[in-house]
Amino acid sequence: MLRVGSKAACMACRNLVSTNMGIRFRVPLQKLHPLSCAIHHRYSGNTNPQRPPHRTAARYFTSMSRLPMRPPKPPPGSGGRGYQQQRNFWMARLAARLLRLRYILLGTAVGGGYTAKKTYEEWKDMLPDFSEYNWVIPDFVWELSEQIDFDKLAKALPEIEEIAKLLPDMDKIGENFTFLKSLLSSETSGDPQLKATDSSAAAAHDASDKQYKKSSDKEKVDQLQEELLRTQLKYQRMLERLEKENKELRKVVLQKDDKGIHQRKVKKSLIDLYSEVLDILSDYDANYNTQDHLPRVVVVGDQSAGKTSVLEMIAQARIFPRGSGEMMTRSPVKVTLSEGPHHVALFKDSGREFDLTKEEDLAALRREIELRMRKSVKEGQTVSSETISLSVKGPGIQRMVLVDLPGVISTVTAGMASDTKETIFSISKAYMQNPNAIILCIQDGSVDAERSIVTDLVSQMDPQGKRTIFVLTKVDLAEKNLASPSRIQQIVEGKLFPMKALGYFAVVTGKGSSAESIDSIKDYEEDFFQNSRLLRDGMLKAHQVTTKNLSLAVSDCFWKMVRESVEQQADVFKASRFNLETEWKNNYPRLRELDRNELYEKAKNEILDEVISLSQVTPQHWEAILQKKLWERVSTHVIENIYLPAAQTMDSGTFNTTVDIKLKQWTDKQLPHKALEVAWETLQEEFARFMAEYKGKDQDDIFDKLKEAVKDESIKRHKWNERAMDSLRVIQHNALEDRSITDKPQWDAAIQFMEETLQSRLKDTESVIKDMVGPDWKQRWLNWKNRTPDQHIRNETKNELERLLKLHDDHTAYLANDEVTTVRKNLEGRGVEVDPVLIKDTWHQLYRRHFLQKALSHCSLCKRGFYYYQRHFVDSELECNDVVLFWRIQRMLVITANTLRQQLTNTEVRRLEKNVKEVLDDFGEDTERKIHLITGRRVQLAEDLKKVREIQEKLEAFIEALHKEK
Repeated sequence: MLRVGSKAACMACRNLVSTNMGIRFRVPLQKLHPLSCAIHHRYSGNTNPQRPPHRTAARYFTSMSRLPMRPPKPPPGSGGRGYQQQRNFWMARLAARLLRLRYILLGTAVGGGYTAKKTYEEWKDMLPDFSEYNWVIPDFVWELSEQIDFDKLAKALPEIEEIAKLLPDMDKIGENFTFLKSLLSSETSGDPQLKATDSSAAAAHDASDKQYKKSSDKEKVDQLQEELLRTQLKYQRMLERLEKENKELRKVVLQKDDKGIHQRKVKKSLIDLYSEVLDILSDYDANYNTQDHLPRVVVVGDQSAGKTSVLEMIAQARIFPRGSGEMMTRSPVKVTLSEGPHHVALFKDSGREFDLTKEEDLAALRREIELRMRKSVKEGQTVSSETISLSVKGPGIQRMVLVDLPGVISTVTAGMASDTKETIFSISKAYMQNPNAIILCIQDGSVDAERSIVTDLVSQMDPQGKRTIFVLTKVDLAEKNLASPSRIQQIVEGKLFPMKALGYFAVVTGKGSSAESIDSIKDYEEDFFQNSRLLRDGMLKAHQVTTKNLSLAVSDCFWKMVRESVEQQADVFKASRFNLETEWKNNYPRLRELDRNELYEKAKNEILDEVISLSQVTPQHWEAILQKKLWERVSTHVIENIYLPAAQTMDSGTFNTTVDIKLKQWTDKQLPHKALEVAWETLQEEFARFMAEYKGKDQDDIFDKLKEAVKDESIKRHKWNERAMDSLRVIQHNALEDRSITDKPQWDAAIQFMEETLQSRLKDTESVIKDMVGPDWKQRWLNWKNRTPDQHIRNETKNELERLLKLHDDHTAYLANDEVTTVRKNLEGRGVEVDPVLIKDTWHQLYRRHFLQKALSHCSLCKRGFYYYQRHFVDSELECNDVVLFWRIQRMLVITANTLRQQLTNTEVRRLEKNVKEVLDDFGEDTERKIHLITGRRVQLAEDLKKVREIQEKLEAFIEALHKEK
């Protein structure tokens, strides 16, 4: 037997086993060397062990399959001895071959183990890196080992049948072993027909070998491509199933964490910290016209290109309003995607969570987004630059921040503002000009590429394509409609557009129906690409298709950009903070850094303290002020319309009747209204007085504008309780009907009140007469003043009328016509032409003075008339009905002031305080009003400092969490 131990012979053995035994792995040659080399050289006829004829050995095994496997019978006449010797020798050789069979078994076992290990490593390498999800697993997960449902975990693992599919086909290996055993039996029999058949088969094989090789190369390439595609799809489905099961397990862990098994506070996720920074920067940009360069994914595309659908596939929910051919995205929508136990969405400024697994919540979310978009659009505009901030959480969602922008249009249609196209361009450029923004360019694959205008816009903002990812949508329609599928290949390879990109992707976002669910769209997308000739013919690569791969690629690019730029942005804000703090120390060294909201709260407390001070006003002070103001308001009506007309009748009965009638009319119509007006004005004046007093106590003048606005608005809103008027009318009517003066002090007080009133009126009357007649002789001589012609005429008229009054002391209040004629003629005799109207007007003032002088004289007489009044004596000289009238008026004033004071202290002051609080609350919610009322460089500097510090702190917390995740 020939032993071949050279390297070349061993290579032949290896080729032999791998080709003819159907084993796909390569067994170490030390294990298969002894037997395989012997077989190879035994039947190949090769005498040179350094040149192993591979094809000869292969030919032998090919032709040998047609030979009988039974050993030949002994020839007749050979006798038993020779045959016995030959049989014994055959048995020895068979024993030796069987002993060497253990090498084959051992080699097979080692080779199978090696292949299983290699297959496992390849399968493991194809799985994604789940290290970025470590943040989801709580630190105490090992403490929960007793609480984890291991039955569910076991079900989530692959079945043993699926693992067995990855191992070699053991049945086929067994068949090969059976074939080898029969081969050894035939070889030991020494059948001569075997050699003859082998040589003829070898010759035939040499003749057809070259022809077979040429014809099978192409088939082999096609077969390998199909096998590769099937393998990729197989592992893709397996990966998706494992991810789904992993998602369920992660959801269970997060739910247990939410329930607080160990009462541990859950920290904010990394993406939530980053989103908070972007929200603060968004407000800072809007108010202070600055720009940040922090990364975010900007989604741009032509109108109806499918960019919103791509975003929904990434968010795994139909969250955006949809329309047929009309513009639906009217303002930028910032969507923060993060992983969580429940699939929910919520707005930044709202606490409501929308359950994305329920159709009614999805519909409510779409309506809310559409409503917010329409509210953000100003009148006469079509789109808005105001950003709507939305967070979406759910199991398995890739963490990133995307901004969905309004679709780019080429023509302004009916119903749109004339500047809509330019506005959309400016909004898109404002987001894309951020050097760290990732541009997700969406192109509709179902229309001609030449009709797109978004690619030119993206090329202008990112000419090198260092931060652009191109996405071709509606590939199913494109494959169906395009006559040349290679055009799609040109698009995804970046050869059709003059636009460069980091990556190119092709996706399918459904069949165009708004009723499709995310799961049905995913299934449709997967089925399409499995059967698509674009992928089968190699025009598209497997990693370039499906929104799943797109989401992973965008997320990786986003976090790479974040890690590269966030620390640089933190340094920028640190420098800005230093500059602002230096300016504050130089300009306001002794003041605290209070921003607008803090200043407003300080002013709010001061105003409320001032309002509360109203309740500390004493009742005596309220009543004195109310009584004084009320008499000032009604005194003219009392004297001119009630007292004088009644007193000038010169009859006691007529006086009392006239007074009672006029008082009743006055009480029913005017007096309660006048009293409430006085009370309301008094409350306002006291409120303003207290605010002015506080202003003098080292108060900050920055609040003056705010306090004045609060005072005016509170007074404007405050209305006196209308029900108080009816009760006040009854009280005043009862007070005026009472005529009984019970004691002498009240009588004296009434006389004093009457004297003061009459003296005040007499003084006013004398002042009027003085203005009518001009300066007297003393003023003319001392001050060198002269009378005017009209004053001269009035002075002559006054002198003539005074002579008339001296002659008739009890004259009535009105001049008769003959008396007017007499006075006029007397004046004309002295050369003074006088109009009768002037005579009557002068008489009115003169008689008024005369009457008031007589009334004061009568008032002095009535000081001793209380005795007669109390005993009801009738004496014409001491009949003091006018004193009783003034007592009734005075008592009404006292009672009214007391009633109004009670209403003020018990009701109206509290209502005013409530109105002030409401006004302050309304002003506090109105940002524009606060900016208008609290202004100045000091406020602006404090606002900038607060924002910059908050941004820097948030960035530092985010960077720390980012480093921990690494």
